[in-house]
Amino acid sequence: MSVILLLNQFFPPDPAPTGALLADLARALAAQDESVTVVCDAGGYAHAPETCPPDAVPLDGRMQVLRLRGLRFSHGPAARMMSWCAFLAGALWRGLRVPVPDAVVTLTTPPLLSLVGTVLGRRGARHIIWEMDLYPDVAVALGAVRAGSLADRITGALADWSRRHAGAIVVLGPCMKRRLVARGIPPGKIHVAENWAGSSKIRPLPHNRDGRLKVLYSGNLGLAHDTETIAGAMKALAGHPGFRFTFAGGGPRRKALEDFCRANALANVAFEPYKDASELSGHLGSCDIGLVTQNPATLGCVVPSKTYALMAARRPFVFVGPRDATPALNIERFGCGWQIDPGDVDGLVSLLKLLAAEPELVREAGRRAYAAFREHYDLPQGVARIAEIIRDRLVRPAVDAPACPDRRQHRSADAPACPDRRPEAEPAN
Repeated sequence: MSVILLLNQFFPPDPAPTGALLADLARALAAQDESVTVVCDAGGYAHAPETCPPDAVPLDGRMQVLRLRGLRFSHGPAARMMSWCAFLAGALWRGLRVPVPDAVVTLTTPPLLSLVGTVLGRRGARHIIWEMDLYPDVAVALGAVRAGSLADRITGALADWSRRHAGAIVVLGPCMKRRLVARGIPPGKIHVAENWAGSSKIRPLPHNRDGRLKVLYSGNLGLAHDTETIAGAMKALAGHPGFRFTFAGGGPRRKALEDFCRANALANVAFEPYKDASELSGHLGSCDIGLVTQNPATLGCVVPSKTYALMAARRPFVFVGPRDATPALNIERFGCGWQIDPGDVDGLVSLLKLLAAEPELVREAGRRAYAAFREHYDLPQGVARIAEIIRDRLVRPAVDAPACPDRRQHRSADAPACPDRRPEAEPAN
């Protein structure tokens, strides 16, 4: 039996996707008789600290959750920074107080959480970084940090120092691996393991055709997402009664999209709150196609993971984002949806009109999406990919690979380690 410490700011009942994925992994490891401790925040995206379970709640026999009652998470920049710092300090304090684990797994909420893992690794634990977002790359891509600024250089140096000292780095797609290799991280240390969804929580439902093509965006609508292309398409289709758009969730770009819809009197658009796990089947089954977007500046910094739940619901998706992004590569590989370049409003409008007129195209793409999900992206396959990397680190000697001497020669990374992954495409630039 191994002792494994998992660190992330978010954890259920909070609906943040990183917390849900970590909970899946924690329960799977505990079911394999590993001793698992999770350190997380008591608050989160949608829960105040007083609504979360008490501290040190044992779950599944071999699993316990230690919740830090610090500053409540906020989407405001100053308050968010304070909550991040409070969690980093609290996680380090908690991590030093528990028995020395065999492995420490850190996610990337908050940024630089890997530094805590590096410190704890000095006590003898193997450190695995599970990169959900690449920092500081994503902050630079979104304009929050100026490229080459002191903040960019310091944050990047700290993050890369931690990466070089980690036993393994897990990334969500080939584009993310290429970014890290370009930063000088040894490619042999980086493992591509895509996210997943749980079939036990999402049951495919038949399409409820009512003469309209129902399009659903479910989840956070943040700065890393393209909303302009969607807004333009909805405005162009405002006079067509055969379309219905629904946005469920939150995020910093939701209000701007709501204001746009009100200003343009778009009556075919609805906004709903986040959905609980118990509502996912009906929620995702209420649409004909899902909508997933990505700001092209964030290619390789983030990998949209909304696709897997849609595939579990037997729903295809339209991806408005870069052609080299992981969702676009999966569309090409499995035929489970359609890719539209950001800014191509006319292309999106034409596609939606075609799908409204040819519902069999939607159903067939949905069948392919579900087949791909069952083979590659159901919960057992997803957690097995991460658990295998953790177990591999536990049996291999803790020797750091040397940094790449010339970043340019590694622009095309090696193929992902997972046997069901195809070779990576060459980078676009």
